[in-house]
Amino acid sequence: MRLTILGGGGFRVPLVYGALLGDRAEGRVSHVTLYDTDPARLTAVFRVLADQAAAATATARRTAAGPGTAPAPASAPDPLPAPSVSITTDLAEALRGADFVFSALRVGGLDGRAADERLALAEGVLGQETVGAGGIAYGLRTVPVAREIARAVARLAPEAWVINFTNPAGLVTEAMAEVLGDRVIGICDSPVGLGRRVARVLGARPQDAWIDYVGLNHLGWLRGLRVGGRDELPRLLADPAALRSFEEGRLFGADWLRSLGAVPNEYLHYYYFNRDTVRAYQEAKQTRGAFLRDQQRGFYAEAGRDVLPPGAALAAWERTRAEREATYMAENREAAGAGARDDSDLESGSGGYEEVALALMRAIARDERTTLILNVRNRSTLSVLDEEAVIEVPCLVDANGAHPVAVDPLPLHAVGLVTSVKAAERAVLAAAAGGSRAEAVKAFALHPLVDSVGVARRLLDGYAAVHPGLGYLR
Repeated sequence: MRLTILGGGGFRVPLVYGALLGDRAEGRVSHVTLYDTDPARLTAVFRVLADQAAAATATARRTAAGPGTAPAPASAPDPLPAPSVSITTDLAEALRGADFVFSALRVGGLDGRAADERLALAEGVLGQETVGAGGIAYGLRTVPVAREIARAVARLAPEAWVINFTNPAGLVTEAMAEVLGDRVIGICDSPVGLGRRVARVLGARPQDAWIDYVGLNHLGWLRGLRVGGRDELPRLLADPAALRSFEEGRLFGADWLRSLGAVPNEYLHYYYFNRDTVRAYQEAKQTRGAFLRDQQRGFYAEAGRDVLPPGAALAAWERTRAEREATYMAENREAAGAGARDDSDLESGSGGYEEVALALMRAIARDERTTLILNVRNRSTLSVLDEEAVIEVPCLVDANGAHPVAVDPLPLHAVGLVTSVKAAERAVLAAAAGGSRAEAVKAFALHPLVDSVGVARRLLDGYAAVHPGLGYLR
């Protein structure tokens, strides 16, 4: 199979390639094409992937040699060659012949994210890249580009499946589905991480558990975890010590989880504890986007040097990733007094979005039927939303794609958040389609984390002044 990664110079691409290197099954991905508009970033990531392939080849030769024997010579053929990699800045070249397309774009780069955060915090509202004002600004920049890419895929690779990583994932998936229908599927690692942590606390294997999860991307709730037909979540909610033993329990507090009767996605901390998180972000030395921008500049500069010893690019990437993961949502954890992240959540191969993507590809390409929590069109799953609304729910996946399963209705408190955020997303889609400034203001003003129409107007003015990509709004 041939895989194309749009945004191939992105920092997290080596996670995807690492997952591909671990896939030993027949019909696995044999070639990866990296597409990006930045040749320097492409070169740096290509070097990391080359180091990963070399390390995997050396490990395969040692394994093939067996214990107590000399390793196979470097000239010996690899028992299972690593997927080959090519790079290009030509979108048409990248798409032709692709079986799967991963969309992992960041329109405006980390400079854009840092500006989104800074301008929102100056107005006293959240600027996180997928939630609130920052997510709307990011969506207004990204949706026009995502629609162009969807049209290019439909024209150049009509049989390809698109797996969308691009944030805001639900919004962007819905925009691409206007063109590609069910052949675009959005993924996120937050629900699977939440399910894994809850299962671990309950002493269950994640693969043996059915996770009752429902909502929108970064706005969902784990409402049950069934093992052998029995819902084990009430047992967790009744145990204060168990609730304090995992990230969401410490983040939200045992009392609030019992009040909800569910475990929210970590991103709901921005909603339930909004004043606390805004204050923590305002008091931080720099925003998350600014931190990542500065950190990754160092990585790309190091990995892009003219001469590098073998393994140096991969070592630089691993150091940078370790720091990135350890500081994830640090302001939220500080505001909640939740402490550091668990070591199990920092381990490579711990079930991140790359593992979700690999499982999704396997299910479609090989008809290896499985259940995954994905971003797909609602159909009739949630009665409070129309058929085309993209939601995040468990799906049965097979060769024909992802099919949302029936779920219980949302409780009223969740209905309010889900419908308000979806209304804001729909205003983003309308603004991007028609270039309407009025719809863009509406998108900001309708979002539950923006508290004034006046703030909404000032936010749009501020974002338009710093983002040339918003010049289409009139």
